Amino acid sequence: MAISLRIPDGVKKRIARLVARRDTTAHAFMLEAIREKVEDEEARLAFYAEAKRRLARMKKSGLAIPGGEVFDYLRGHAEGGKPARPKARRIA
Repeated sequence: MAISLRIPDGVKKRIARLVARRDTTAHAFMLEAIREKVEDEEARLAFYAEAKRRLARMKKSGLAIPGGEVFDYLRGHAEGGKPARPKARRIA
């Protein structure tokens, strides 16, 4: 599938300066940029899909961990401690 892109002159000039410093071509630079954007978008969509699955599972089971407990647990780890892992329970 052939695709034609119209790149504004200002962007072309910026790309030209960057590729000169990286010893690559404008084509390779743009392909890399597109590939990175596609990978980022796919990762974002996968993240949201997993979040939706987990939320559905939580709603179905009724089990959850209050946010404050999660943050306390993470803070404890960040401070170098070994806090007890919070347990899921029915949340009203």
